[in-house]
Amino acid sequence: MKVLMFGWEFPPFNSGGLGTACHGLTKGLATHGADVTFVLPKAPEDAHSEHVKLLVANNLKHVKHLKIKEVDSLITEYVTSDSYDERYKEFIHHHRGQDKGNLYGTDLHQEVYRYGEIAKLIAKEEDFDVIHAHDWLTYQAGINAKKESGKPLVVHVHATEFDRTGGHAVNEYVYNLEKEGMQKADSVITVSAFTKAMVVEHYGIDPNKIEVVHNAVEFTEVPEESRIREDEKVVLFLGRITIQKGPDWFLYAAKRVLEHMDNVKFVVAGSGDMEPLIIQKAAEMGMADKVLFAGFLRGKEIDRAYKMADLYVMPSVSEPFGITPLESMRNGTPVLISKQSGVSEVITHCLKADFWNVDEMADKMISTLKLDALHQTLSENGSQEVRKFSWDDPAAKCMDVYKKALGESHG
Repeated sequence: MKVLMFGWEFPPFNSGGLGTACHGLTKGLATHGADVTFVLPKAPEDAHSEHVKLLVANNLKHVKHLKIKEVDSLITEYVTSDSYDERYKEFIHHHRGQDKGNLYGTDLHQEVYRYGEIAKLIAKEEDFDVIHAHDWLTYQAGINAKKESGKPLVVHVHATEFDRTGGHAVNEYVYNLEKEGMQKADSVITVSAFTKAMVVEHYGIDPNKIEVVHNAVEFTEVPEESRIREDEKVVLFLGRITIQKGPDWFLYAAKRVLEHMDNVKFVVAGSGDMEPLIIQKAAEMGMADKVLFAGFLRGKEIDRAYKMADLYVMPSVSEPFGITPLESMRNGTPVLISKQSGVSEVITHCLKADFWNVDEMADKMISTLKLDALHQTLSENGSQEVRKFSWDDPAAKCMDVYKKALGESHG
């Protein structure tokens, strides 16, 4: 099976969970005999991967006249979790200052269009059986490749515009592109039943066209445990600091915890458009000395953060899946997740609460931090449970989706 796959990021050229998921899935597909050609919009000229053929759109010699401009808008949606450097601040200030109603900026629309045009040329050059496009940024590329080649298209929904915006001020351009991609696809993959229901409700897609394929986690060498101070407990938030991830709800719950416990530090790891607001809010709530901002973490730093923590909290307002709880469990750290997440469908050895129920969130934090038996049970059982989440199973399900799409397209 030869797969032409379009993605917007791929490790180490990534800034969030989408790249992590693409990397794990393609490794799983390779073990099932799939030959994957993965197309990125931008990366260094020497970019390569061990298990996929990596094509970088702005490096392809035969498409130089369509070269994608080297601007940060290329990954605006996900770069909010990348290093929050001056160039990115200037980019966001420039585009959001001009049009506050446009979350993505006009340049990103142009880059998506160019990427789609390059996809036509790639579809002419490459040999493949099926097209697989990840998230809205690549849907136009997938549509164009299907039109050019006549091969079936599978679109993979990792998040919707309703997740990213919390249901407020939905970007019509993005919504329409998402809907078109799902309508023109031969099959739609969602990362959870939670997301499938959203796709059916908000996009009008036939549920029989949608396959649920839950994400998984790669297993890495677990680092040695490190502590801030031995006499202090640590509660970790790790993710993009955006409305979707609920960092404000994390602070509200932290405030309640501190009313009952003093020896706790709350670590916020990540970056995003809400970062300045959350820093200011922590100070206004009188918690400046209790909330530490670690910035964006990569590679082994992520595992060290989990290992340092006594509890990992994912208070997402709308989380299609959420790989971070699996990463935490991999490191033996208990997790508290919002019920508004896809991962809550598949893990049991964790704590769950509605993101908006601050009292319940705080109570469960306190219980885990104070009760050694509860902490140990969650840690040990979570470590065992997460071992079943290999990328082999999602890859096998994707292979079935490909075969079904090929059968239907040639039937």
